[in-house]
Amino acid sequence: MTIRCEIASQDRLVFEGDADIVVLPGAEGEMGILPNHAPLLTTLNMGVIKIRLGLEEEIFTVTGGLAEIQPTIITILADAAEHVDEIDIARAEAARERAQELLKEGPPPEDLDRYLAIEAALRRSNLRLEAARRFKSGRSRLPQQEEPRGE
Repeated sequence: MTIRCEIASQDRLVFEGDADIVVLPGAEGEMGILPNHAPLLTTLNMGVIKIRLGLEEEIFTVTGGLAEIQPTIITILADAAEHVDEIDIARAEAARERAQELLKEGPPPEDLDRYLAIEAALRRSNLRLEAARRFKSGRSRLPQQEEPRGE
């Protein structure tokens, strides 16, 4: 038995498919959702979503949002989300460097919102870079258990 999972960002449907388990960065910590889970509505923290079906695992970054869990479907409405294979490492590193340079200047006294936005951009860049380094390589296969040898 599987559970349907849909991830939508503000501008597109990022993922739609079945899963054996979905691991989310919930507001209260990482949570694993299996088929027939009790209904739940939760906010999401910035982090990684893992969707596993058999030996295949899909990895996505998410910068926050909401997840509605029903027994047969998980609907994720993300502030921003992308598959790790879509992450442009050079672009993420450039964004991180820009944000770090701007933060070195310190908070502008008249525009604290801009400073907070720069901090958020730095956190997003770091998340994207770490996820790409850890998980990027197409669909990953989970380690297989060794079968016992007959003697």
